[in-house]
Amino acid sequence: MSKPSLPQGTRDFNAETVRKRNYIFNTIRSVFEVYGFQPLETPAMENLDTLMGKYGDEGDKLIFKILNNGLDNEAKKQQAKDDFDKILSGKNTKGITERALRYDLTIPFARYVAMNHGQLTFPFKRYQIQPVWRADRPQRGRYREFYQCDCDVVGSYSLLNEVELANIYATAFEKLGVDVEIKINSRKILAALAELCGGADKMIDITIAIDKLDKIGIEKVKDELVQRGLNESQIDMIEKYLSINGSNDEKLIALKNLVGDNATAKKGIDEIEYLLNYSLPTPNSRLSIDFTLARGLNYYTGIIFEVKAKGVQMGSIGGGGRYDDLTSTFDVPNIPGVGISFGVDRIYDVMEELNLFPETVQTATQVLFFNLGDAESKAAFGLMQQLRAKNVRCEMYHEQTKFDKQFKYADKKQIPYAVIIGTKELEEGNCNLKNLKESTQQTLTNGQLLDFTF
Repeated sequence: MSKPSLPQGTRDFNAETVRKRNYIFNTIRSVFEVYGFQPLETPAMENLDTLMGKYGDEGDKLIFKILNNGLDNEAKKQQAKDDFDKILSGKNTKGITERALRYDLTIPFARYVAMNHGQLTFPFKRYQIQPVWRADRPQRGRYREFYQCDCDVVGSYSLLNEVELANIYATAFEKLGVDVEIKINSRKILAALAELCGGADKMIDITIAIDKLDKIGIEKVKDELVQRGLNESQIDMIEKYLSINGSNDEKLIALKNLVGDNATAKKGIDEIEYLLNYSLPTPNSRLSIDFTLARGLNYYTGIIFEVKAKGVQMGSIGGGGRYDDLTSTFDVPNIPGVGISFGVDRIYDVMEELNLFPETVQTATQVLFFNLGDAESKAAFGLMQQLRAKNVRCEMYHEQTKFDKQFKYADKKQIPYAVIIGTKELEEGNCNLKNLKESTQQTLTNGQLLDFTF
């Protein structure tokens, strides 16, 4: 029998990790709900044609496709072999696969809106916390199965939604204790750059190349632009665009000088200036213009976001933007939308590296009742049940054994309190409560124990 293993890019989570992850989930969820978003869940798999063509060529290659089942006779098996040859040649065929694991939460949400728009109250504000799958090369901060936390607003063109999403980012990361930079740009500015470099059809080529800037550097970006058919003067303009720096005001001035009177660029600049006129709710938070920000997904149409943690080497831990035409891919046009996503797995890695999780996150059992005999444990069990009714997390050691073994159990599980009821305590109707962290002890009546604040 082979040694058990996990699929590459997936992980098991022990109790310690689950508690820390739940701390992140619950913190973000609480912010979503304060801002009036309501929960939604969608299936792990979608029809393949729901997902394909929505993420660009690069994204489509990372979709996990699910093989069809039911090959119960020779004819079907032969057809499957023929279809599989088509798959190997880069084509899709429903004979082999009709479904796929979801790549993100945005497209399934757009599909949900398209199917249910007649019953929804617009603007419709939803949040979603579920796993997604990508056939990516696993590395630090990048997994094949990971969770996303998304919130989106559909049915409104108002830029006030972008303001609120920026505030959600600032509020959530302050609650988590993560110092972040919230970067913004507008896809309209990138569209204007494409117009100035030969036409709107250059948009995808330019954004795909720019999106790789952090990974491959400017020279390789220029090489890729050459391969995508851009000429020297066009590449020179893109390089000038990517070299814009300084304060937010200085960047806007430099951009205006570069793009001139281009109407598309003016719309993008107006969007950014609108956002900058609102202050964020936390003292250390600010929006930072980053004209190199492209977001590689093709469905973005307006403001785009990216969040990076300060003080740690890590890719983006959040991102999103406006997508004003996404539901039209499902034959339901004219429903605008905007949303953001939190990368929980990367946020976890950042918080681990910076030691940001509160100590209380790891407190599972609060009180361990020692097991010192049949009568003693029966009395202890009754008290334990009364504490549980008050939401105090308790357990009793599973067998009668030496004190040392029970103390070691409490220590390994980081249980802060122990209740000891021996023969004397049983007769007197009281108990000994030990604070295991401070190595102190006090004798309490059973009533005092039930009123104790753990």
